[in-house]
Amino acid sequence: MTMEYFAGVSDALRMTFVQVMILATLSIMIFLYGMYINLKKWGLGAEGYGQEVSNGNLFTFIKTLAYQMSAKGHGHGQSVLVTLVLDILLQRRILRRSPVRWFMHITIFIGWMALFVMSLLMFLVELIYMAGIHVDPEAFRELLSMPNDLFSYILMTGVVIAIIRRLFMAKAREATIAYDSVLLGGLTIIMITGFVADGIRNGTLWGLGMHNELAPPAALFHVVVSLLFCIAYIPYSKYIHMIAAPLALLANKGGE
Repeated sequence: MTMEYFAGVSDALRMTFVQVMILATLSIMIFLYGMYINLKKWGLGAEGYGQEVSNGNLFTFIKTLAYQMSAKGHGHGQSVLVTLVLDILLQRRILRRSPVRWFMHITIFIGWMALFVMSLLMFLVELIYMAGIHVDPEAFRELLSMPNDLFSYILMTGVVIAIIRRLFMAKAREATIAYDSVLLGGLTIIMITGFVADGIRNGTLWGLGMHNELAPPAALFHVVVSLLFCIAYIPYSKYIHMIAAPLALLANKGGE
């Protein structure tokens, strides 16, 4: 099975749809391996205050987190549900410090997570179709078209605010390191290439007047960079804070 939408730039760089799916699977495997390494490293921490440091493995981390989230663990005594909703999903700690920074974070968080979930769902539908089960990937893609556009613009709002803060706010600019610039730059490239690829395919303003023949290479570039940067790269970059911060909040039962 092939899909011309992922045809590529030339015969030398041509990728079939199956090859793209294989790349997606490899990206997920790289992500999972990186998460395993991180969880194992976090398992090196102490199991409790005043206790001996553990040997460090995945099961130690899971056991420690479960203990810290229990009634016996230390922390503020806040329920897991309240921590999940107020501290992780709504990010009230950031809101207390800066409403503008909170709005930036929440739009990037909501936009990125929604697009990630929809991409994952599309990936699963394509796998089901390839397995011979009767589903219609094109119909499902059209179903996701409107929410995909909505959350793409939500993500763009947060990214634009982040760029403006780092360009025009001295405090934010001075606190920015090369790591931050790489992450923001990569996210910006992925966001723009997604808009452009979709714009070329559908003939909208984001297509910049480019011919429809450029849709396959534009889509291929966007997909490959997204897989490598927004999935495989996460456990090895500062993006890991998207996972580490919620886990720390759960372990501490919220609070400051």
